[in-house]
Amino acid sequence: MKARRRARAVALQTLFEVDLAAHDPSRVLQQRLQYCDLGQDNIEFARRLVEGVLENLPQIDPTIREIAPEWPLDQMSPIDRNILRIAVFEMTLDPDVPIKVAINEAVELAKLFGSESSRRFVNGALGTLASSQMATETQSEGK
Repeated sequence: MKARRRARAVALQTLFEVDLAAHDPSRVLQQRLQYCDLGQDNIEFARRLVEGVLENLPQIDPTIREIAPEWPLDQMSPIDRNILRIAVFEMTLDPDVPIKVAINEAVELAKLFGSESSRRFVNGALGTLASSQMATETQSEGK
């Protein structure tokens, strides 16, 4: 597994534990980082993902509700919910990550950690977000 994907996996595991057990995010992340060799850049990347998602949940979760309206957040698989949170953060708030990369990485995480249907669910929801972002950009360019 590539180092960036391992960093995303560490961020996902951290967010999952914080989501379900309400443990301290920095402590959980530190514990997770002890078991992998990421290098300083990827450690910072994982930290930025965790902190960015948690700081922006008031913006991220409503976006997920819009792109997956048939699945209430509290009824969604915690793995799928947190994969979507990372991807929505990257797609909407992190200009350094191309949209296609964010989607691809989320789908790969869904394959690794999710159920059989996670990959399709994550891909579909993020495809909806990407389409709406492109439509918004097209509208603003046309004005």
